[in-house]
Amino acid sequence: MEKRISRKITVILAVLLVVFAIGGNGTASIVKASEQQVRNVIFMIPDGFSSAYATNYRLYKGKESIMDSMLVGMHRTNSANSAVTDSAAAGTAMATGVKTNNGMISMSPDGKKLRTILQASKSAGKSAGLVATSTITYATPAVFASHVTSRANEAEIAPQYLENDVDVLLGGGKKYFPDQLLNQAKEDGYRIVFERKGLTYARKSKKLLGLFSEEGMAAELDRKRTKEPSLVEMTEMALNILSQNKKGFFVMIEGSQIDWAGHANDPAWAMKDIEAFEQAVEKAVDFAKKDKHTLVVIAGDHDNGGMSVGGYGEYAAKIDLLRQVKATGNYMATQLNEDKSNIKEVVKKYTAIDLADEEVKKIKAASVPSMAINEVVSKRALVGWTTNQHTGVDIPVYAFGPGSELFKGLIDNTDLPKRMAKAMNIQLIQGK
Repeated sequence: MEKRISRKITVILAVLLVVFAIGGNGTASIVKASEQQVRNVIFMIPDGFSSAYATNYRLYKGKESIMDSMLVGMHRTNSANSAVTDSAAAGTAMATGVKTNNGMISMSPDGKKLRTILQASKSAGKSAGLVATSTITYATPAVFASHVTSRANEAEIAPQYLENDVDVLLGGGKKYFPDQLLNQAKEDGYRIVFERKGLTYARKSKKLLGLFSEEGMAAELDRKRTKEPSLVEMTEMALNILSQNKKGFFVMIEGSQIDWAGHANDPAWAMKDIEAFEQAVEKAVDFAKKDKHTLVVIAGDHDNGGMSVGGYGEYAAKIDLLRQVKATGNYMATQLNEDKSNIKEVVKKYTAIDLADEEVKKIKAASVPSMAINEVVSKRALVGWTTNQHTGVDIPVYAFGPGSELFKGLIDNTDLPKRMAKAMNIQLIQGK
């Protein structure tokens, strides 16, 4: 009798083990209980991304993205003082677990500094990194390792990264790191690189500061015209360096340009930068699969542009047209001559679109030619936009690896860092 009961208990425990081994990827694999411990968190933020972007990208790609199978829930994005957040307030909630006002960087509405998930990870002996295709001092990366009342104070944000001992910093924004700060970084043990090829020699570095442009990095559509690395190359290097710490790491990796594409209402820019972000996600997931102690969490901070799937009165989508676009609207506008007499030729060269005379007139008369070009491309692809600013819709949450079940359902953006801290068994307590 006792043997039969013991056998039943063993079977039940085995079933439970399999159930808990099913992460957000929906694939079962038998994992020992000890392997469920989360040492590393890779937090990936496709800035400005929403379900409409996800759907359009699936159509653009022609099949499911790697993220589709990892979908676990949604999160609410409102800030402390608005139903529509900006990146500073959204990022603060996602880094600290506390709502703040638009424009504030990891400070409460009454001006108190808020402890971040990155700082909590460092206190636990882990390494930490920030990767972005914007300036590395821009709102989203800034919230994880700095505290300022205004996101515009990027020159004040940069030195705080060194004060908080962020081990890996990769992105744009060289203008915010004067020689004095770069010299301090060298003294603090950072290897400093300014071009893509510099990453080749940085693999064995303990600390790395990569500043690949004066301001924001190039859109993925335009990157081939620069000496900048891709997001996946920066991701690979960050993971390589941070994983040297046996106590683990926390890293935030942002696809910043998705948001900028939304502000520009540029659908091709958006799709190409989602593609670049997906490649970085694939690299992160591959790392997590091999490591078995890594949690990957993906969540946009807010929607941008109010993108639609289909539009302009047609029950259709023609996203495949965007695969022929070879430059952003911003870049195309720089190729127009002074009297804009070459509009047809430029648009044809970079989009394969033969403009109608009315479209040429509209672009020529526009005060911002790039926006007019983007409107033409959007209309041809049947991608609608409601604004060139943020909206307040709920945002998809994706997760992979041990702890992914913590992010299921409709949660708040403030829940994200709290649940990461729980997964890593570290303390994210404000005021301490």
